[in-house]
Amino acid sequence: MIHPQLKALANKIQNENLRQKVLDLLRNPTFVIDGKKHRGLPFDVSPAGKSNHHCYSGGYVEHVVSTANVALAMCTSVEEVYRGKVDRDLVLAGVLLHDVFKPVTYSLDEGGGYGSTRLGDYLDHLSIATSELVRRGFPLELVHIVAAHHGSYGPIRPHTIEALICHLADLADSRLNSEILSAASYLTRKAVGQDLFELNSQEAFEIVRSKVTGSWDSVAKTVEKIKQKRRAHKA
Repeated sequence: MIHPQLKALANKIQNENLRQKVLDLLRNPTFVIDGKKHRGLPFDVSPAGKSNHHCYSGGYVEHVVSTANVALAMCTSVEEVYRGKVDRDLVLAGVLLHDVFKPVTYSLDEGGGYGSTRLGDYLDHLSIATSELVRRGFPLELVHIVAAHHGSYGPIRPHTIEALICHLADLADSRLNSEILSAASYLTRKAVGQDLFELNSQEAFEIVRSKVTGSWDSVAKTVEKIKQKRRAHKA
């Protein structure tokens, strides 16, 4: 079963063949090597990173959905401001699949943190995605988007406007999330003298907002409220 938010994005792809290929991969995000099938954490509980950004349960879906929002806004700017042409189908498919094999490289540790699977110890998600997209017969233009989404830090830089949009949208959302988590962690330490571990995005934005609109006492009260919510949820 595909996560409803990811399915809704995929259904915006106009090209029927491409849309079906994307839906098939989202429905069955497995990778086979040496005769062994690897299936990762479910999308709805997987993080999108182990430490830098979206490093909490549900972070993967948040990152993909937010990146899609940014990418589509950039498509609108290209079309309406710069009078350029962009293939929105390729952009949407690229965003949906750019990190699709990250969950297969993540393992959930006993302490609640994230580590690497055996597959993740040997291959990164870009290598896995590139080979699997080729194996499944995706168009070259889309394979390039996924292979190039790390920009100058990846195996190849974006060579199309669609690849550039996906790279920049991914970078923007990753940076936004990372900065908010970092700011919330700093504010928490300053306000209560200790870290609040496993912060998610909602909690982080709430903490940052409390400082913007209030004082250090406001931050401390917000942190305590978050702790109470967590205790209630566990109970």
